[in-house]
Amino acid sequence: MTPSPESLPLVLAGPVLRRLEPQRLAIWLVGSQPLQLDFVLEHPGVTAQINCQTVPIGRSAFIHLLDIRFDTALPFDVTLEYDLLLDSGEGIASWAPHLLYPGASRPSLVLRERIDQLLHGSCRKPHHPAADGLLCADRLLQANPNPEQRPALLMMTGDQVYADDVAGPMLRAIHSLIERLGLFEESLEGALVADSAELYGHPACYYHRADLLPAQEGNETLRERFFGGKRKPIFSSSNADNHLVTFAEVMAMYLLVWSPTPWSLVQMDMPAGLTDKRQARYQEELPLIEGFAAGLGQVARVMAHLPCLMIFDDHDITDDWNLSAQWEETAYGHPFSRRIIGNALLGYLLCQGWGNDPDSCTPLLEQYCSLAEQHLAKQAQDALIGELLRFQGWQFSLPTTPPLVVLDTRTRRWRSENSLSKPSGLLDWEALCELQQALLDHPSAIIVSPAPIFGVKLIEAVQRVFSWLGYPLLVDAENWMAHRGAAQVILNIFRHSRTPGHYVVLSGDVHYSFVYEVMIRHRQHNPHLWQVTSSGIKNQFPQRLLDVLDRLNRWLYSPRSPLNWFTKRRLMEVAPRLPSRSKAGERVWNSAGLGQVFFTADGQPERVFQLNADGSEANEFLRDQ
Repeated sequence: MTPSPESLPLVLAGPVLRRLEPQRLAIWLVGSQPLQLDFVLEHPGVTAQINCQTVPIGRSAFIHLLDIRFDTALPFDVTLEYDLLLDSGEGIASWAPHLLYPGASRPSLVLRERIDQLLHGSCRKPHHPAADGLLCADRLLQANPNPEQRPALLMMTGDQVYADDVAGPMLRAIHSLIERLGLFEESLEGALVADSAELYGHPACYYHRADLLPAQEGNETLRERFFGGKRKPIFSSSNADNHLVTFAEVMAMYLLVWSPTPWSLVQMDMPAGLTDKRQARYQEELPLIEGFAAGLGQVARVMAHLPCLMIFDDHDITDDWNLSAQWEETAYGHPFSRRIIGNALLGYLLCQGWGNDPDSCTPLLEQYCSLAEQHLAKQAQDALIGELLRFQGWQFSLPTTPPLVVLDTRTRRWRSENSLSKPSGLLDWEALCELQQALLDHPSAIIVSPAPIFGVKLIEAVQRVFSWLGYPLLVDAENWMAHRGAAQVILNIFRHSRTPGHYVVLSGDVHYSFVYEVMIRHRQHNPHLWQVTSSGIKNQFPQRLLDVLDRLNRWLYSPRSPLNWFTKRRLMEVAPRLPSRSKAGERVWNSAGLGQVFFTADGQPERVFQLNADGSEANEFLRDQ
């Protein structure tokens, strides 16, 4: 029997604070019905105009984005309590008490005058055995109630969800939530199932999604690319046999990774028909997912108190997304894989991109609303996916002090001129020119690049070897230095005479954390750069392998090593900061958690920490004495 909307909580997820400026605030929220929300801000003299746009994603699920404009600028560095009142007059304390800190009657926000500190991280995989790094932010906010001690923002630098690596119990929860909320159904083309309902009931739905492709020779590459569970012998293994397919699956995933409320609506019983091996895997994954869900009240509390900005990386859509031109030809040339990518990108638009920059996303939202009215009619859905794939407005910036520039390193790529199979550059020529214009004459800036611009040389060398052998997908060869043209231009941007300032690059992606100081050689007024990488929030690199690679990197690429002359960074001096809690000489830190960066008045990273998800003492990255 279909549950009535009256039996569902009115608010399923949120509020999540998104873009915050002196006279503007965006808040993301999901309700089980369209809600009339009254925004209340406890500060005299500040009045607001509220534009709430609501879009349906199913029978009993509606995304709301409140675009709030203030008549006068918000005060800086002051705790501002806020509330969202329902028609009944009930506020957050009534319908989401888990969002309040002890002693508080409402959540609060703080608009910082400048970015003197922020939190950042990437790679939050629900079924990884590590603790959730976002809990570090909750502990930090609870221990530091002073508004001047609150981070200016939480920057999520990629892989906020793992659409391509889903545990069986998570997929079971997703399907249960789809049924409970009546999330939209859709037809499918190029698969052995005709529509989403047939997918959910198919014996291959759990752990065998590769079997849903037609048995044709031309689909082998597609099978390996999306569902093969392909082994990556150097850096990671990819388990894509529960890869999300439908729009409903993607939307249910977002609700389940950001809010504790949907977990009260789902069943976690094991699906029927699993083999003994798959049943054992399900039982191994179940406590990991249950542990993840147990911390979501604290995670949601963080997102209701800190402005959260986001940018995608590959796992938000699919592993190795747009790594090479050959990958693009394969993935976009088949209707089934094109739909898989398009659904994940549509989920990113509604749950991440929209709140980053509401203005740039308006045309896409209008087209989605038309699609929703047609209940995901195939032709309209394919048309919207085409627009999403062509869209060039995912990058965004924030007019803060220093300015924050967030790069889209996934969809505006510089394809290799030599071979379709070689890795593409992370930004094309036009996007790189736009970046240079954004940086010219700025004394400082914070640049968000999901992949590090300055990475571990040995790992980049291994990736380069595999790319030369024709296997870039085996090692995720998607670093800035993998493409000669993009590498040369990005380095020249920092060597330009009108970029003499302090530039901090925030990155994630790699599942370990490190800090490099970079100085340009042979320049009278040298710009100063810092590569600050924090990864993952809930993910880690294989410890033994990382120890070996770090040690070899120190031996092979010491300052006096001739191998440095074979890198594209020889015109720069790169000095690592060392983790305070590491063994002697180690340059990287391998622990799930969250990065914390403190900035001086002129934009330099004064202190850099890695907060550890397990609650142990934070690691500070220190200059080598």
